[in-house]
Amino acid sequence: MAKKTKDSNLSLEERLEQALIPNWDEPYKLPDNWCWLKLLSAFENCTDSKKKIQQKDYLESGLWSVVDQGQSLVGGYTNDETMLYNGNLPVIIFGDHTRCIKYIDFNFAQGADGVKVLRPKPFYLPKFFFYALQNVDIPNLGYRRHFPLFDKFSIPLAPLEEQQRIVEHVESLFAKLDEAKEKAQEVVDGFETRKAAILHKAFSGELTAKWRSKNEISIQTWNIQKLKNCGTWCGGGTPSMQHPEYWENGNLLWITAKDMKSDIITETQMLTNMLGVENSSANYIEKPSILFVMRSGILRRTLPIAMVKIPFTVNQDLKVLTPDKLNLEYLFWACKAFERDILKKCMKSGTTVESINSHALLEYELPIPQKREQEEIVSIIKALIAKEVSAIASAEA
Repeated sequence: MAKKTKDSNLSLEERLEQALIPNWDEPYKLPDNWCWLKLLSAFENCTDSKKKIQQKDYLESGLWSVVDQGQSLVGGYTNDETMLYNGNLPVIIFGDHTRCIKYIDFNFAQGADGVKVLRPKPFYLPKFFFYALQNVDIPNLGYRRHFPLFDKFSIPLAPLEEQQRIVEHVESLFAKLDEAKEKAQEVVDGFETRKAAILHKAFSGELTAKWRSKNEISIQTWNIQKLKNCGTWCGGGTPSMQHPEYWENGNLLWITAKDMKSDIITETQMLTNMLGVENSSANYIEKPSILFVMRSGILRRTLPIAMVKIPFTVNQDLKVLTPDKLNLEYLFWACKAFERDILKKCMKSGTTVESINSHALLEYELPIPQKREQEEIVSIIKALIAKEVSAIASAEA
């Protein structure tokens, strides 16, 4: 007790002197007017073990925020004013189990277990301490407690004016990062809109207007063609699951609605074999084709259309269009361009599971240019979408 009294009588400078790290024990060299402090001497532990709200008692909304050691700034809410932290703000929350560090400058209640409430000493600006603590390399011990490790660490201390300049500069950089992140997200979020715009220009003739002018071709050469006249159509089936031999050593794509997640199908959840195809209503399709989902809950939102360029078969929920004279990729992108319109005009009504009316799909009409222009449109679409995909990859990175 006598030692505590003695320590409390020390001036700020004397207490700071006690907290200094000896020169020989410094982690690395600091500027001349900086120094290293023992981490435990850099803050007051203001955790109140009697004021902790268990997670089961969190409210979805309430008067005051509950701050715990989770990733989110706020874990939940409470209306119990007696559980509020009543010390000076701001404080730093350290997650004893998670190592999460939070800067709190609003009224809050401690959440559950593992919350440490740290108030920086007067020789630290709270924000500077917050950023400096994040730079301490505290090893991950899993769900064990990490606060006992604090006596092994030190933390840099700069003059207050310099701390303020550092905080302002750091937050300025963070603001720029946030702005860059928002712009990158806009690139990602806008992909489908830009893709739709590309396809609209492609199949309205705008994308190849200059090409036609250069090659002295009129847009009047375009004609309207029904999907039923664009190639050969067939359906599919499912080899019996009660015959393992239909699925053993499978080397043939068996495509279902669940596999229709990309423009080109190259792999499936299940593979069958020719024995399975020959003993079911499934069809062996060798030529590159276009697939349409005809029956699936996903049709509430979108109409999956894809290409397959290797031998395959499909189940009964899909239809296959194998082009005869038309460019495969032109026909695919044309169908993608009018996907929403096809869905709107060809959906069956009054069915338990969403499904496409086969007759309406076959009667759907598409604009078809000459073969050379089909190839030119495909070339331009692929180049433009490749740029978009590259931009998205950069944005996500």
